[in-house]
Amino acid sequence: MFATPFVSTTVQADYPVRDIRLIVPWPAGGGADAISRKISNLAEQDLPKSIYVENIGGAITASGLMQLSKARPDGHTVGIMTYDSIITLPRGNLVPGYSLDRMIPFARITKEADAIVVSKRSGYESYEQLIEAARENPGTVRIGVAPQGSGPFLAVRRLEAATGVTFNVITYPGSSTAEAEALLSGEIDGAISSLGDFSGILDSGDALGVVELSSEQNPAYPDVPPLSKLGGDLETGSFIVLAVPKGTPDDVISTLENAYHSAYETPEFQKWITGVGVTPSWLGSDEVNDWIAEYQQQTFSAMDELGL
Repeated sequence: MFATPFVSTTVQADYPVRDIRLIVPWPAGGGADAISRKISNLAEQDLPKSIYVENIGGAITASGLMQLSKARPDGHTVGIMTYDSIITLPRGNLVPGYSLDRMIPFARITKEADAIVVSKRSGYESYEQLIEAARENPGTVRIGVAPQGSGPFLAVRRLEAATGVTFNVITYPGSSTAEAEALLSGEIDGAISSLGDFSGILDSGDALGVVELSSEQNPAYPDVPPLSKLGGDLETGSFIVLAVPKGTPDDVISTLENAYHSAYETPEFQKWITGVGVTPSWLGSDEVNDWIAEYQQQTFSAMDELGL
């Protein structure tokens, strides 16, 4: 799926020669932005130049990543990929000219499971109560998710198929802020996104996390069980992957990978990332492309089965 990197005939021992631009294809202030800034601040300590973030939102990450793919392949432009970059855009051919083949992923740094969060107003106190209510009264339990094509939208449809229930699914474009507001107002009973996205209303007690769609316990939220603990088998969520333009020399990619891996392994990053409810999960350049190909295949198959 991904083109073989161009191998430079000249070892760029002096790389980098100027500051490195990190394109985050989401507006400033979100989870991907915060994580990208934190690990890059640590990674630049192993480099002779700085790494600066440029937020280029729009077209569900395509605006920023198309700029990445057109950048000079010399290692001075790096980009962030998320679920939408690898699943939503390729699946729907949504943006002309966008192609993963024009970029080289070289590391995955996080996994972030989807979770079901319920409003305090809903009266539900557990995942089992929520499912039972949806089973007894189909179409009455209101669940907020991002629009069709998103990870949370696919998650709620896969959950319905797995449990045999029907939710009243309400979509909210943009970030999870709109869903959090809808939970607070009582407009919806529950919502699907990461626990980190709802940390504010979880901390305030206005909402409760009842399950993570994962096989692993999130150490940052020990009271929220993974679905596997409740007898379910469904893993959905997002991630952060680092990439460079196609044609970037191998030695340059190796320098970047080593700097980010060192940053990833610092106690400072590990403590910080788990503190915001995100699971650190490293895959290097030897593994990340195979993982992406497998993840795409599994996700696209699930979409086909559901007719999405």
